[in-house]
Amino acid sequence: MDWQQRQRPGAGLFNLGNTCYINVILQCLTYTPPLANYLLSYQHSQSCQQQGFCMMCTMESHVRKVLSSSATAILPGAVLRDLKFIGEEFEYGRQENAYEFLRCTLDAMHRACLSCHLDVSSEETTIVHQIFGGFMKSRVTCLSCQAVVDSYKAFLDVSLDIKAASSLTTVLEDCVTPKQLDQTECFRCSKCKKKAAASKKVTVHRAPRVLTLCLERADQWTGTKISKFVEYPEYLDLRPYMSDTAGEPLLCSLYAIVVHSGDTCLEGHFLCYAKASNGLWYKMDDESVDNCDIHTVLGQQAYLLFYARCSDVKMRETTPSSPAPPSAHSTTIHSRTNMGSMDW
Repeated sequence: MDWQQRQRPGAGLFNLGNTCYINVILQCLTYTPPLANYLLSYQHSQSCQQQGFCMMCTMESHVRKVLSSSATAILPGAVLRDLKFIGEEFEYGRQENAYEFLRCTLDAMHRACLSCHLDVSSEETTIVHQIFGGFMKSRVTCLSCQAVVDSYKAFLDVSLDIKAASSLTTVLEDCVTPKQLDQTECFRCSKCKKKAAASKKVTVHRAPRVLTLCLERADQWTGTKISKFVEYPEYLDLRPYMSDTAGEPLLCSLYAIVVHSGDTCLEGHFLCYAKASNGLWYKMDDESVDNCDIHTVLGQQAYLLFYARCSDVKMRETTPSSPAPPSAHSTTIHSRTNMGSMDW
């Protein structure tokens, strides 16, 4: 995915006290090529009819300011001022979670796009879903008669359990491996007309233009931080994890990561690494923006990974790798709690 304008990296962002979680997400979104291209085109603000707070207008202004500023760092004032509109759970001056802020920011941008469209069917056609949205396919197979039931769910990001994993590819391989449902998930087969043992397989049915992955760093039972290194590639082929595994590679290129430093999940510091429009990588730690190389980027204990579909492998955008899921089975995103984040 190419930038329409190539230039040096933009300004860093001042930390006003526990605002690093905001800064890293703003920087990662600023260096998301299709989003930045859209925001820099003024397409939203020229047609926006939103009264009062509009997250799309806020992001448009922020991205333009970051990329055009001659200062080494700027203050993300509008975002800090309207923090409660982005997510009512956020308290200014309190350390918060970068992943939660990302989800709330995308949700606020999505709602801003819907301000002029009350039709629910338009929810998955906003620019946010066009860039970050994909579909997962869940196939449940009756182990008695082999009947299958398919269902689909829209997502904007994917959360991955890394507790037993050494690399991203091993996590993804495990995700697409069929698993037998336990008794608490008892499956009633419509063909057998009775409860039966079944297996479930979840695959990517339609890949997003930008894939956002969260490597869960908090142990779900103890809450302690999982600090181990999980290997992740610069280029990720999604084809093995698709519903349709045949065809050309579906290559994605890493362009940003978020890292949490600290001994526990309740304290510490967030920083990020992002690839600017000039093709070079930079470490972005609040107000500082420093050159780095890909080897440094790939050696981090990453928390969030951002991959963009490669422009040199266009994937024949006019010929999707897999058909859109039937609308009757689609899960529509209605609220922040079901904002499109998916545990795989």
